[in-house]
Amino acid sequence: MAQQPQHRYAPDNLLASEPNKFDASKLKSEEMIINLGPQHPSTHGVLRLEVVSDGEIVKEVVPHIGYLHRCFEKHTESLPYNQIIPFVDRMDYVAAMNSEHAYALGVEKLLGITDKIPKRVEYIRVLVAELNRIASHLIAVGTYGLDLGAFTPFFWIMRDREHILRMLEWASGARMLYNYIWIGGLFYDLPVGFEQRCREFVTYFAPKVKELEDLLIHNKIFIDRTANVGVLPLNLAINGGATGPLLRGSGLAFDLRKVDGYSVYPELEFEIPVGEGKMGTVGDCWDRTWVRVREMDQSMHLIQQCLNKLEGEHKRTREFDPQALVPKKIRPQAQELYTRAENPKGELGFYFRSDGRSDIPFRCKVRACSFVNLSLLPELSRGVLMADLIAILGSIDIVLGEVDR
Repeated sequence: MAQQPQHRYAPDNLLASEPNKFDASKLKSEEMIINLGPQHPSTHGVLRLEVVSDGEIVKEVVPHIGYLHRCFEKHTESLPYNQIIPFVDRMDYVAAMNSEHAYALGVEKLLGITDKIPKRVEYIRVLVAELNRIASHLIAVGTYGLDLGAFTPFFWIMRDREHILRMLEWASGARMLYNYIWIGGLFYDLPVGFEQRCREFVTYFAPKVKELEDLLIHNKIFIDRTANVGVLPLNLAINGGATGPLLRGSGLAFDLRKVDGYSVYPELEFEIPVGEGKMGTVGDCWDRTWVRVREMDQSMHLIQQCLNKLEGEHKRTREFDPQALVPKKIRPQAQELYTRAENPKGELGFYFRSDGRSDIPFRCKVRACSFVNLSLLPELSRGVLMADLIAILGSIDIVLGEVDR
């Protein structure tokens, strides 16, 4: 009987599928390569950072991604448009409502039914999307404080986020991955009493934001760790494709809810918070965090306006059917289309190509804001302390489900 070949443990070949960016033989005498991740607790997911350091100083850093790749874009080439929504949920899984909203708007543009969507449906979409925006920002701010050593704000934030998750579960049946916003409508109308529960939450949550500011945002230790750290100049933010709080933290009031005016946002009033350099330099880690906290205030203002509409001129009736325009078969004409929306982390875009013969997209390409924002990490981290690298990464607010897709 032939002897089976012996497979020897070969350390030199362990990274053959994911080679290092930097050559260890070319490092200077005091430099070394350090790997942070892919299981590091402060990388917000399965992310590997390859760092060239000189003692405590970061000389270069390169993100290695792909550990969470789930073939989203390939899946879309074998599924009907309406069956893709659960996969959309699983990209930015802490802001699934916002992602669903962006996707549904895109397919509705393909079908040419954007102007036919009932106003009550649109106000419900904005309502649940803004609730999810608050929940996403709470995760961003709470875990960021945890990265820097602040434990108490994280517990407070998870307590308040739980109220939002329970409301969204009441509406959709799921805590995080909702499949609630459908193409042409909604899975179901809001439950009876949902509007009143939302008003109670806004009344409860408004002072909690002020407490969060006092406890964390204006804490001297937090300011020392984030002010003048990871400064993103505005020209670099624009040229690097940054969007969301990362871009607005650098001082540019660019928000797709205002710029593109999709859904019913043009009918609602809200402001765009931008970084002002109050504690350091415009575009630093503190500014980005402060923008997210201010956006929670604006989301509460938007929620109140949506509730006024849903209890007023667009209140529930027996005749209202949230699925009245939901098509049984989605077969757009042959065309190409790019659509985008303002997610909590930035611009989420979908590029569609339909062949006009099938109810399955010929191509569905995702422009993931977390992926683009993460690409700026090497520029922000060059020359900083190792501890500041974690602070900079946390201030970008990425979700690896969206980075890798």
